[in-house]
Amino acid sequence: MILVFTIVQAAVAAAAAVVCVVLGLANRKPSDLTLGALVLVELLLLAQLVIALVAPAVGNPSRGSVVEFYVYLITALVIPPLGVVWALIERTRWSNVVLGIAGFAVGVMVVRMYQIWALQVA
Repeated sequence: MILVFTIVQAAVAAAAAVVCVVLGLANRKPSDLTLGALVLVELLLLAQLVIALVAPAVGNPSRGSVVEFYVYLITALVIPPLGVVWALIERTRWSNVVLGIAGFAVGVMVVRMYQIWALQVA
């Protein structure tokens, strides 16, 4: 994994989460802004998947458990689409809060994935 990309991913996920939670608590329904924020988080996760698949081939192997890393990555890839589906089905202010929680969860998972990849010794 790339440290700078990890920081950008975590920052975008945290910013998306804050926007979603604030708009949810302000009694706003899901909109293009909140749904788009989670789509951006998902796109960054897809880029992370590509990076994770290419990194070992170019000399950056995982120092930790590869299985654990990919379980985190696949789980993180599933969270934003599920949050978006929830927000589209139940269009209440609480859907925005759910989107925010999804953003926070992905941010934490991205940091943990970096720890597994670069810092943890198998």
